[in-house]
Amino acid sequence: MPETGTDDAVILERHGEIAVVRLNRPDQLNAFTNAMCYRLIDIFDETDADDEIRAVVITGTGRAFCAGADLAAGGDTFVLGDDPETGGAPADTGGQVSLRIYRSLKPVIAAINGPAAGVGVTMTLPADIRIASETAKFGFVFTRRGLVPEACSTWFLPRAVGISTAVEWAVGGKMVSAVEALERGLVRELVPADQVLDRALDIAREFVSGTSPVSVALTRQLMWRMLGASDPEVAHRAESIGIYVRGTSDDVREGVDAFLEKREPKFPNRITDGLPDLFE
Repeated sequence: MPETGTDDAVILERHGEIAVVRLNRPDQLNAFTNAMCYRLIDIFDETDADDEIRAVVITGTGRAFCAGADLAAGGDTFVLGDDPETGGAPADTGGQVSLRIYRSLKPVIAAINGPAAGVGVTMTLPADIRIASETAKFGFVFTRRGLVPEACSTWFLPRAVGISTAVEWAVGGKMVSAVEALERGLVRELVPADQVLDRALDIAREFVSGTSPVSVALTRQLMWRMLGASDPEVAHRAESIGIYVRGTSDDVREGVDAFLEKREPKFPNRITDGLPDLFE
């Protein structure tokens, strides 16, 4: 049986070397609250700091992944106070979660077990892979609530599905079927609802089997950060630094020896020992 964390609204489970982060307000369709935001950030801090965890899967309890912001406050739901430090707009909570997932040192897979709307879908955009239930629906419904997109989705969404689809979905605010989400590239594959988590765990294990934790973390950083690079010269410089500093590591020595000896590698380097800066 997996070990389970103690927080009720967001649960951290451990399935061996895979962490499962579960949104856990099924009676409210896992509607998002400020407390969930800060708990999610704490959990990703915890998974980054634990060398025994190699990948993270985020999913929901019950029939929904996340229905979006909790609207219990009615029309005042989105009335926010000024930032106490700047006196201006406070940081969007969805954006804080998305940025924390973006910064994760472990691969992240979203196992979207049911409907995902608002922040419920935008928080999944920094995941490396999204697996969805055949019954899932996706709603970038901000304009239908008088809002604008959040959770850094105006950066992430066009990169996932292209600018035309991103504008169509975000401006129109319609619900997007699982089939359309698959066709447009939002999700990698569709599976029956009761198989979403198992499939995501299988993919997570594929990510971490026989791979160096440090090199996985650095590769994930390179891929995401180079999306915004001005030209390939930026990538060339960062990759050159990576090859230079990793080339003398114990991991590389072990990886080459294991290949030549036809055995599985046992990489000794750990993320908590520190990662080199490839972005000088």
